[in-house]
Amino acid sequence: MEIIQLRPLAHIEISGFDNTFFSDLFSAGFNKTTRPARFPRLGKHLAELICMGGYPSAIARSSPKRRRTWYRDYITTIIQRDVRDIAKIHHIDILPRLLALAASQTARLFNSADLASPFSLSRPTIRDYLTVLEQLFLLEQLPPWHSNRLSRLIKTPKMHLNDTGLACALLGVDSDTVWQDKAMLGQLLETFIYQELRKQADWHQQPLSLFHFRNKDQVEVDIVIEQGRHLAGVEVKAAATVGLSDFKGLSKLKESYDSQFVCGVVFYDGETILPFGDKLFALPISMLTSTTTA
Repeated sequence: MEIIQLRPLAHIEISGFDNTFFSDLFSAGFNKTTRPARFPRLGKHLAELICMGGYPSAIARSSPKRRRTWYRDYITTIIQRDVRDIAKIHHIDILPRLLALAASQTARLFNSADLASPFSLSRPTIRDYLTVLEQLFLLEQLPPWHSNRLSRLIKTPKMHLNDTGLACALLGVDSDTVWQDKAMLGQLLETFIYQELRKQADWHQQPLSLFHFRNKDQVEVDIVIEQGRHLAGVEVKAAATVGLSDFKGLSKLKESYDSQFVCGVVFYDGETILPFGDKLFALPISMLTSTTTA
């Protein structure tokens, strides 16, 4: 028997792009001369991709308004139809509001106190309700990466909505709002990149495990990927430029685990692949979204 989770579509599936990101990541192969010299900068189109999401039925809608309506109706249908098959929920009316609150916390460290505070329910009950939402494939927790050699890690998972289009519909925002609110853009972009990589990891030939890294000095890496004993890191930036300071977390990971560390990348909204030292690269976000070159 084989269980396959059918996630929303990756954007390389939508565009028909045969992506080799993980193969290149674990061979540090981003200097290949066969790659295009320049990639398209996405600009505001990035916010549009985030709000579009990856559900086929939503993508097929002719306008952003109809797409948002589909997402809201999807949530209503899932909660009214499927929750009773999974658990006995006494306050089922809370689930849509809890999911909307979780959408506002996507890509942040899991905090049951923050999620329980608006409701007259205990933290254990809220955690149980969040588990139900995970079982419905509406959100997921990204566990912390840790090793006995690092004693100062914060062992708290991050929370991600399973789709940014769904998150935007829950938050009641469109692409204009997301583009203008840079804090929201950065937060949703991290979830967007995480979900794109999570989907690609499902069909990669080698088993991959995804984590996040954060220590008590606030040094962090958005996504840590393990393939066997090999380790790679991914940082996400919405800016069109990238500097050495953006590699602080990746450099810490590389320094601590140099024998296992194979590559670290910072995704940014730029046009070129840039080396930033041994095994460190800045990559255009559009490498994950389309085949089009500038």
